[in-house]
Amino acid sequence: VRRAIPMDLGPGEIVALLGSNGAGKTTFNQTVSGLLPARAGTIRFGDRDITRAHYRDIVAQGLIHVPEGRRIFPNLTVLENLELGSFARARERRAANLERVFATFPRLKERTTQLAGTMSGGEQQMLAIGRGLMGEPRLLILDEPSLGLSPLLVEELFGLIRQLHGQGLAILLVEQNVAQSLEIAQRACVMENGAIQFAGTGTELMASDRLRRAYLGV
Repeated sequence: VRRAIPMDLGPGEIVALLGSNGAGKTTFNQTVSGLLPARAGTIRFGDRDITRAHYRDIVAQGLIHVPEGRRIFPNLTVLENLELGSFARARERRAANLERVFATFPRLKERTTQLAGTMSGGEQQMLAIGRGLMGEPRLLILDEPSLGLSPLLVEELFGLIRQLHGQGLAILLVEQNVAQSLEIAQRACVMENGAIQFAGTGTELMASDRLRRAYLGV
């Protein structure tokens, strides 16, 4: 990341990162997750500096990224995909976490032996999030989770995010679905050209006519 991006996220908080295509959101996520090297600044997770940490070490600390496009393993079963989510963290509690995921996503329990690539887009998104939950995240980054979903499934997805937040999970929600993101986030940041241009509560962002027109498209 070439520019400083001041952002903080507290335990149990939802922060929405908003911006148009090409604003730098995915690059930011990949840098925080250790998939891309940070070119400047410091990234801290809890009391640890993870700026130069390997992505496996970052996952092991509980920072888990559900990437844009789901990135499931299409030729593996639902169960195999979920089990891979506990490869680097919480392996000893795999069975208990699997039951928690099935309680959150009953449809996945019905499809444990189905190849993931044969599922619908909404089911694949459930699987991607469920795989992330298998690692007992302290912070879950959701990168464009509603992309390509029908309006009905988008409603279901945001209901799920509310449910996870109600369980105390900290979430960085990276979305182009502005209105619904601002409804559930405690705070939001708007990114443009790789830098944060505005930040505040959802109410504050939606109250600014200039901000809505120029950055949020609403």
